Amino acid sequence: MINLEKAKEEFIKYTSNYDLTDYNITRKIQHSLRVMEISRKIAQTLNLKKEQTDLATLIGLLHDIARFEQRKRYGTYYDKKSIDHGDFAVKLLEENDFIRNFIEEKNYDEIIKLAIKNHNKYEIESLDGEELLQAKIIKDSDKIDIFYQLAYQFAKNKNEVENSEISEDYINQLKQEKCIYRSIDESAIDELVLITSFIYDINFEVSLKIIKEEKYIEKMFEQFEFNEKTKKQVDEIIESANNFLSKY
Repeated sequence: MINLEKAKEEFIKYTSNYDLTDYNITRKIQHSLRVMEISRKIAQTLNLKKEQTDLATLIGLLHDIARFEQRKRYGTYYDKKSIDHGDFAVKLLEENDFIRNFIEEKNYDEIIKLAIKNHNKYEIESLDGEELLQAKIIKDSDKIDIFYQLAYQFAKNKNEVENSEISEDYINQLKQEKCIYRSIDESAIDELVLITSFIYDINFEVSLKIIKEEKYIEKMFEQFEFNEKTKKQVDEIIESANNFLSKY
């Protein structure tokens, strides 16, 4: 049996070792706790067994376990400038059998590690069965909370977003209805466009319905005042995204 309350207590205990005066640490703690609940909701909507639902919930809690050490060591969450946080999480969970702090049973270990390893990848590696199911759930729940954060807790400078331009490459990728492949040179507004493209990499209908019902895409952009050219581009992006979401 997976003891989720104990796992949550251990997570809070572990993260309390980091600088809680650093907003970037505390926001990742809150992100992890929200993703935990989103994963639970998706699993319940899919009518999964309690064992599968608890497993998805635990994976949601632990998916970003490497973010805290990443921030401490490298001062950034940008994987391309530091370390892949999915791979790093697996390494941390394996060191000194750290995963046992969160779950006593060993028979779930590979599913947990593979789901966490794949949650931040552009594509899920070749998996099947329960491993693939759990990887899909955590990818969706993580993306949903990223939408939430960009809609309500956007940390970037407002002027920086409003005065940046959308790259042609991002627009072209978006028109192909595919998840945008991140560029190391993306602008502040490019990040919003990239997040919008997440809808094309969502695995479950329930996830798309959450994004649509919460109006996350509109809320991400409505915080800003753009020039005429950018506003037209943004309006087209929102319209195209909503046309896609209207199917669900």
